[in-house]
Amino acid sequence: MTTVAPVLDAAAAASGPTERGRTPRADRRAGLLLSAPFMVVYLVFLVGPLLVGIVLSFFNTTTVKDGLGDWVGVSNYSTVLRDAQFWSAMWHSVLFTLITTPLLVVLALLGAILASRIPRGRVFYRLAFFAPYVVPSSVVALVFLWMYTPEVGLLPKLFGAVGLTPPDFLGTTSGGWTAVVLMTLWWTFGFNFVLYTAALQDIPRDVYEAAAIDGAGPWQQITRITVPLLHRTTSLVLILQILASLKVFDQIYLLLQGGPDQSTRPVIEYIYDTGFTSYRGGYGAAATLVYFVIIVAVSAAWYALRRVTGGGARAAA
Repeated sequence: MTTVAPVLDAAAAASGPTERGRTPRADRRAGLLLSAPFMVVYLVFLVGPLLVGIVLSFFNTTTVKDGLGDWVGVSNYSTVLRDAQFWSAMWHSVLFTLITTPLLVVLALLGAILASRIPRGRVFYRLAFFAPYVVPSSVVALVFLWMYTPEVGLLPKLFGAVGLTPPDFLGTTSGGWTAVVLMTLWWTFGFNFVLYTAALQDIPRDVYEAAAIDGAGPWQQITRITVPLLHRTTSLVLILQILASLKVFDQIYLLLQGGPDQSTRPVIEYIYDTGFTSYRGGYGAAATLVYFVIIVAVSAAWYALRRVTGGGARAAA
């Protein structure tokens, strides 16, 4: 014992001083090398286009001519802020978010709870709920477009079979919103479902067994145990769903092209029409950045709210 201790001390002194909690240089180098491919992709395909868009927004750029065009300063931004069509399209994106977000959060939670309580075939139901999410939007739109087509579609025929007048899913504003919401629920339900399913697996079974011994029924277990323990997951699902719904484009464009009479056109389709149909690249870049700022503001407000409510909860505890 007396000979080993000095040897260990000498070896520690030879290795040099190290700071507690500091990552060794080799580990830092390995981390940088492993993250380098992602950083390259991030800079090239996300940061790069963002910087290009900022530059274009200050010029009268058109997508049918080379070069940036004439310098216009902030006039593109002022025009966007005064454009009634931009704010109308913005309202359509917000309306879509207000309709779909509660449904997708609540239905995903209920679906995950039901799938977790099924004694047999649990894997099949989980796969069935998630499978539509991996289907491309173009394929989903074609399927639902066939289902909505008047006189020959599946849904109009079902309405006619029971003696009801089918709604005009593709020719009216209310029918168009109904068509888009139904398609979105079926298509994107699986993502939130998977998040809730993963969170449910982290809840110990002992908690439910103790509650059952105390006389709690299935409904009481869900309302008193499951839902409260999933509040962090619900918060995550909610903000992700809000941001995803605000960025709606595919299903509305493929089903309705923003019609009828642009009554369902979201803000991203407005930007697309401005930049690639009207060839106003600089104006479209300015509208994109205005919308980007709105999305960032929503995210920042949600983060600040979570900080406040989280801090209040910890203080109360």
